Amino acid sequence: MSKAERSHPIALEYFTRNNWQAHDFQKACWDAIAKGYSGLLNAPTGFGKTHALWFGILQQYFDHHRNNSGLHCLWLTPLRALSKEIFRATQRVSDELGLDYSIGLRTGDTTASEKAKQRKKLPNGLISTPESLHLMLAQKGYPERLGSVQIVVIDEWYELVGSKRGVQVALALTRLRALNPDLMIWGISATIGNLDEAIDILLGSNRQKSKLISTPLHKRIEIETLIPEKVEEYPWGGHLGVKMLPKVLPVIAANHSTLIFTNTRSQCEIWYQRLLDAEPDLAGQIAIHHGSLGEDLRLWVEDALHEGKLKAVVCTSSLDLGVDFRPVDAVIQIGSPKGIARFMQRAGRSGHQPGALSKIYFVPTHSLEIVEGSALRTAIAENRIEQRIPYIRSFDVLIQYMVTLAVSEGFDADRLYDEVTTCFCYQSVTREEFNWCLDFVVHGGKQLGNYDEFHKVVKEDGLYRVTSKRVAMRHRMSIGTIVSDNMMQVKFLSGGRIGSIEEWFIARLKPGDSFWFAGRNLELVRIKDMTAFVRKSNAKKGVFPSWEGGKMPLSSQLTETIRNKIDQHRTNAARDIEIEKLKPLFEEQEKRSLLPHTNDLLIETARSQEGYHLFVYPFEGRNVHEGMAMLFSYRISQIQPMSFSISMNDYGFELLSDQEIPIAEALQRGLFSTDNLSADIQQSVNIAEMARRRFRDIAHIAGLIFSGYPGEAIKTRHIQASAQLFFSVFEELERNNLLLQQAFDEVMTFQMEEQRLRNALLRMQEQQAQIVTLQKFSPFCFPILTERFREKFSNEKLEDRIRKMLKHLEE
Repeated sequence: MSKAERSHPIALEYFTRNNWQAHDFQKACWDAIAKGYSGLLNAPTGFGKTHALWFGILQQYFDHHRNNSGLHCLWLTPLRALSKEIFRATQRVSDELGLDYSIGLRTGDTTASEKAKQRKKLPNGLISTPESLHLMLAQKGYPERLGSVQIVVIDEWYELVGSKRGVQVALALTRLRALNPDLMIWGISATIGNLDEAIDILLGSNRQKSKLISTPLHKRIEIETLIPEKVEEYPWGGHLGVKMLPKVLPVIAANHSTLIFTNTRSQCEIWYQRLLDAEPDLAGQIAIHHGSLGEDLRLWVEDALHEGKLKAVVCTSSLDLGVDFRPVDAVIQIGSPKGIARFMQRAGRSGHQPGALSKIYFVPTHSLEIVEGSALRTAIAENRIEQRIPYIRSFDVLIQYMVTLAVSEGFDADRLYDEVTTCFCYQSVTREEFNWCLDFVVHGGKQLGNYDEFHKVVKEDGLYRVTSKRVAMRHRMSIGTIVSDNMMQVKFLSGGRIGSIEEWFIARLKPGDSFWFAGRNLELVRIKDMTAFVRKSNAKKGVFPSWEGGKMPLSSQLTETIRNKIDQHRTNAARDIEIEKLKPLFEEQEKRSLLPHTNDLLIETARSQEGYHLFVYPFEGRNVHEGMAMLFSYRISQIQPMSFSISMNDYGFELLSDQEIPIAEALQRGLFSTDNLSADIQQSVNIAEMARRRFRDIAHIAGLIFSGYPGEAIKTRHIQASAQLFFSVFEELERNNLLLQQAFDEVMTFQMEEQRLRNALLRMQEQQAQIVTLQKFSPFCFPILTERFREKFSNEKLEDRIRKMLKHLEE
């Protein structure tokens, strides 16, 4: 028995009961917590990260705080499903060992009666979410309730690092640390490429007593790409992968329980229905899970997975993180996961225990996507994990946080400034900028001072407070950083909530129309307020709902690996089955055009009935291609006035014009130059319009616009109109408005990905531009054409359009 185990008798007893052997990283965590350290734990999925921290937390409590009542540990997770899983795991320990350590759960699913009970007396350990923590900070008496907290754990920290929810968490930590300067803060992360920065973001400027604990252990992941029988007959683009159903069904049959991941909720609904159509015997054995479904249905699916009652679940990122479904022995990924870390995380949902093999099947949705199976395998073997870009200077979140504190106990401005500037996001914020935010919550800033509704905070006895009950109520209802279109509740006429769908989708339907949702065909009966009342439909057809924000770009690590894989085929260096099977496609590409070497940049030109086409293939992801296409359009138009239509995917982009495009001259004039890049981007892209759209979310987070009360939500178009009005006023009269500046900064950093665009241009300058004139559209350009058609046609019309185009091309 090691010294570490002897000094942690609670862990020793539990591990002995279960015949487990503690990993070195678990012992290191127990020791670090015993010595009062904060830190970040980095270990693979399924190796016991929860136990690495939980037993240290329990031992610390029973050694030093068992006589203290109140909340001892706060454990935050980014997903409700994960919160419930952590609750189960920690409660199981207390139950098995008979520990006097109470554990509670507080998320958006927690009942009002349970929340009321928690307000009177909190448990020793509370599993919660970032939003729920901020709601607690917005309650009177929070210093007494939260001041006893000794340890805070942020689970799946890598998922929060690159989001405003991460900023929200970091701000809350500054206040908890102010209540208890000895507070220990621990993050848990499985897959992230910038670990050192991740711990800086977690702890801010308080890293004096901290540790980064990592382990050399690696998760065994087996990747198998399901490849069509005849690759040359598989669609080049425009499909959701459903043609691979005959390959997917045997995988489901061969395994006890399978998770089938899709990237969007609409694709999730479609695949669920197609599986049932193809194999009716799966009825009752297969389920659907995504974030828009009602709580009862989601919880039923999660419980049934735990109990091993389901053969398969079609899901989205709602089941991505940390959830321990041990009966799951296989995972299927439909279409590109867009990132290596996301793929590994989903793979880890199978074989979720130390040493177990995680088995994942990759299902390409079009032929060129097959190469991603090979690229993912190589990237994982080489540990090429993406970095997460943190948000900095998020003034919208800071303004919301100020009002949160003002709603409860109020705040002292000097003290708050000192606190928030220890936060990574706000370390560069000057006192002048902080005072601007302060003036904004008190007077509405320079432009809104004449409107009382923006005078939210008042100064009383040296503290900034909210005295209006109406302001306080509306603020508590708006806390959070996740912004989407207004959601309409979907309910049966007979009673019972099914879930929620974005307002814009329901607004397109008429009473009597049918649509698929939650695996059911439903008929819209009527809309009242923000509720769509439905009944079951016997119709054979119905539209599938779609949600905004479904297009994610490929990560730079994955695109680089894809470029290398294509190059390996060209140099006969490839050994992966995917590359071997893609030979017919690559040969067709070489026949019609050129298969590029890594030192080549392929540019294709073509002429059709639509006009003159220019295709460029940087393989840099959708966002970079969008910005690059607009930049090239601007630079080419400086040679001669031209207008373009633009389309793009993750592999390349298209410029379409009614005039011949002078690409050779453009190259000579420095088409790929990074000189004056920012200025050219400003000229080429309607940055103001992009910032205007981005501003809607910023305005919502900052409390400029209110979405309405339950059952009385304000229509999305009215919210958009309000946000646009504010944007126009600030742009015209207050150019130094920090929220306005933030909108432009976020567009350049996260939407245009300016730094990644710059790096791509520098790489392209070193490549040899290979210009090929096409007689027939190539396999590379066809998926890009499909993307353009997708914007103009519904799914059914799109299929017809693609068939006609293929027939025309072959003739």
